[in-house]
Formats: sequence, C-alpha cells, structure tokens
Amino acid sequence: MGFYSDRVVPRLVNLTCGSRMVDPLRRRACEGLHGEVVEIGFGSGHNVPHYPAAVTAVTAVEPSEVAWRLAADRVVAAQLPVRRAGLDGQALPFEDDTFDSALSSWTLCTIPDAVAALRELRRVLKPGGTFHFVEHGLAPDESVRRWQHRLEPIQRRVAGGCHLTKPIAELITTAGFTITQADVFYQPGAPKSLAALTLGSAVSPAASEH
Repeated sequence: MGFYSDRVVPRLVNLTCGSRMVDPLRRRACEGLHGEVVEIGFGSGHNVPHYPAAVTAVTAVEPSEVAWRLAADRVVAAQLPVRRAGLDGQALPFEDDTFDSALSSWTLCTIPDAVAALRELRRVLKPGGTFHFVEHGLAPDESVRRWQHRLEPIQRRVAGGCHLTKPIAELITTAGFTITQADVFYQPGAPKSLAALTLGSAVSPAASEH
C-alpha cells in the first residue's frame, strides 16, 4: 500500500469511527455476541468496550499495522483475551466451525470481494453461529443512491477503497447467511450518502451447507 492508504487512512478512520455518536450503534451490533468471536476489520478496537459479558475471547482480523498499534490501549484494557490472527478477511487462517459468533462494523465497504469474506465467515462459524454487523452501503432512496454513485470515485480515493454502493443485505444473503434481523436507516447527524446503515444479525447455515 502507498503511504497515504497505509499510514494516513487508518488514523482518519480511527478518528471518524471513534466518535461517541456511533457508540450506541456499536453497542447494538455487539448485542448477542457470545463465546469465541472472530471480528473482521477490527480496526483500532472501538468495539472492545461493547463486547457483552457472554463473549469469552475475540480473534481480531486486521491488515493494518497502524490500526493495530492504535488499538493497543483498548486491547490491554479489555476484560477478555483479544488476539490478532489473520490479515485478510477473504482468506481466514482458521479451521472450519471454530467460532460461535462473528462481528463486522464498517468493514465490508473496503473489502474487494465482500461475498468471499462473508463465505469465509460462514466457513469458520459453527453451525448456527451468529454474524453481527453494522455497515454502510447502498441507500434505500433512489435520490440518495444517485449521489452515492457520483461520490463513490472520490470516496474510494480518499477513504482507502471504501465503496458507498454495496448492497449489504444482498451480499450477506448471497454468501449463504439467513438474516434474522436487519434495520436500514440513516445515521443521524451525518450526510445520507455516507451514512445509509444496515444493522442486524444473521445465522450461519448447517455444516452440510458450507
């Protein structure tokens, strides 16, 4: 990666995603997590304070060295083990049926092949394991979608490959998950084109369907 994407973008993301305004959304996304959790796009660890007591350990998948260093204080302060293992959500270095739950927050927008990453989560989740998510993507309103398509080339350049127009629910179901709950809304206080959110949970299919 270049200097900007490698060194600058993780710090920008740390600032923008560290806003207290998004804490309630992180808390909602983390509700119901339990047991061994894999979190893709761990970033600088802003979800750590919101892990429920039922979570016993977290495995963090994070490609950025800068982001992982920024997460250090949160990882140390965590009330449970948090370890970094894996750099690429599209190729997870774990055995099948390893984890009880999975988490992704504002991550799928930057993964080149989001369906591949979601299928990898399915593979490493135990049968019936839950996937929890809060992601921004394609807006529900056509007028906002038009602006998203106009702005996306700029967004991808300045925000490390971030897409504005990924259809989050469709990606999740295409990967084989069954969505059990999903709220689609605009994040208050943010431009609609940048803040069309899908927040919810899905369940992994039976092992025979991997």
